[in-house]
Amino acid sequence: MNPRLIPIILCGGAGTRLWPMSRRLLPKQFLPLVSERSMLQDTALRAAGLEGISAPVIVCSEEHRFLAAEQLLEIGITPQTIILEPSARNTAPALAVAAMAVMALQPDSIMLVLPADHLIHDEAAFARAVAIAVRAATAGSLATFGIVPDKPETGYGYIECGETLADGCYSVKSFVEKPQAATAAKLVSAGLLWNSGMFVMSARRYVEELGQYRPDILASVTTTWEKRSDDRDFCRLDAASFAACPAESIDYAVMERTTKAAVVPADIGWSDVGSWATLWETAKKNQDGNVVRGDIDAYQTRNSYLRAESRMLSVTGLDNVVVVETSDAVLVTTRDNAQAVKDVVSRLDGKRRTEHLNHRRVYRPWGYYESIDASSSTEIRGASQFQVKRLMVKPGAALSLQLHHRRTEHWVVVSGVARVTVGDSVMMLSRDQSTYIPKESKHRLENPGAEPLYLIEVQSGDYLGEDDIVRFEDIYKRA
Repeated sequence: MNPRLIPIILCGGAGTRLWPMSRRLLPKQFLPLVSERSMLQDTALRAAGLEGISAPVIVCSEEHRFLAAEQLLEIGITPQTIILEPSARNTAPALAVAAMAVMALQPDSIMLVLPADHLIHDEAAFARAVAIAVRAATAGSLATFGIVPDKPETGYGYIECGETLADGCYSVKSFVEKPQAATAAKLVSAGLLWNSGMFVMSARRYVEELGQYRPDILASVTTTWEKRSDDRDFCRLDAASFAACPAESIDYAVMERTTKAAVVPADIGWSDVGSWATLWETAKKNQDGNVVRGDIDAYQTRNSYLRAESRMLSVTGLDNVVVVETSDAVLVTTRDNAQAVKDVVSRLDGKRRTEHLNHRRVYRPWGYYESIDASSSTEIRGASQFQVKRLMVKPGAALSLQLHHRRTEHWVVVSGVARVTVGDSVMMLSRDQSTYIPKESKHRLENPGAEPLYLIEVQSGDYLGEDDIVRFEDIYKRA
């Protein structure tokens, strides 16, 4: 019997070079950056179109678990499991956990390892490359895809092909770190390939090679796996043992050490969508060379990436720029400087700002809330502050039973039906009805209806942070 091919979709990464769209609570893999679907959805659908493929195994951060589950549900894909990383330990430990999950499903399975945030234009060529890599993995190799470069690139590592192993597959002679520009040009001239970060390998063989070259990582991951617990559709890893695992990439831990590395050259229209400049390069452009997304007025502007998310954006007399507008932040930079956007995120973090953490609309398993207005330090001199939010609660969903020590809340239903618990009282509210939640009162909001529930929440108090929540019951098992 042929081994099963199981996609392993890695959903980690912060995507800081794609701020202000990509943020910690909503990073680039969950955003519709290159199509109407998110990058995770595009990746899952691309894998699902391959011949003989099984349902995927997803590896993601614990704080993104409901995003991943919801987005897969939207496109009709049910994963075999969603493995939750309690902390970021890079790709070698993440893939080891996935390999153990795969071996529990079927010991001889082959893993197709795909980052969730890659773009592939030529899916037919991708399918052909996967078929070659699967044959190599079945024969015992750890196969990767080497992208045929169309220019020198300093943002990628390179792979040098060795001897021919089979038609379309070669041994790896060497890996080259991300080079300087002059070196990159020489590498491309010499026929080296970009290192894609995508792999095909036997789950069992990867674990064996990891045990040979990094037994410390394998020991930590084994302990983590043995202490796992299942929570609905999620596989929860033991936080303490996983945090103790060394953080290392699969390249450093295994691929650059093993004698079984193989590479399949692939000309598939690939990009890792690492920056706004990369998005400009890979996207369809208008007659002025501009990539335009949203309500844009561009005049005497050429070869630019222009994106508006919440209002009209007018750009005049600028060439080779990136302008990205969101409801709470605007980025303006040159295309040549797009890699430095990650430094903006670092500065925001150092200033203890929040624009790099989340958008005004924050998604929760029950729906989302959106900040509409809030007091500033100059508006209110005393201890009291206010904040106004718009909430959407999905049909059948419920917020946790909770209380706040330092704020009161006033809820006004805009549309739908709300079941509200305050202390021992339970009431039903419909459009234009409202209620008041005092401090220290246990309360819960539920949507018992068949339509989304929308309401306005007005908070007032001396502290309005999201950490002033004490949960007593939660159907989503949050802390």
